[in-house]
Amino acid sequence: MAEGYLTTHVLDTARGVPAGGVPLALFRLDEGGPHKVAEAVTNADGRTDAPLLPRGSMRAADYELVFFTGTYLRATGQAVGERLFLDAVPIRFGVTDADSHYHVPLLLSPYGYSTYRGS
Repeated sequence: MAEGYLTTHVLDTARGVPAGGVPLALFRLDEGGPHKVAEAVTNADGRTDAPLLPRGSMRAADYELVFFTGTYLRATGQAVGERLFLDAVPIRFGVTDADSHYHVPLLLSPYGYSTYRGS
């Protein structure tokens, strides 16, 4: 059985702090369409309380991690109105080695974001 796992965190680069309270959902992209495999909300450290995919549950596949950033941006007063520039940020990535740790962070501001494969 594979021993890899998936983690994430969100950093608010505009304020220079971890982004707590960001809802997110993880989907595995199969031939039959996307399947939700996890959901969580970031804690005060901008991390989830547990890995999104714990050891033994990761498999080689394509995934989409959707951060519902509008909730956080509105709560922190960084965005207002019905339509936001970044209401949700989807990140698609592929897992090729189900025995590795994949870390997919989000660096967020109201008008931009970046990501990378972390460790």
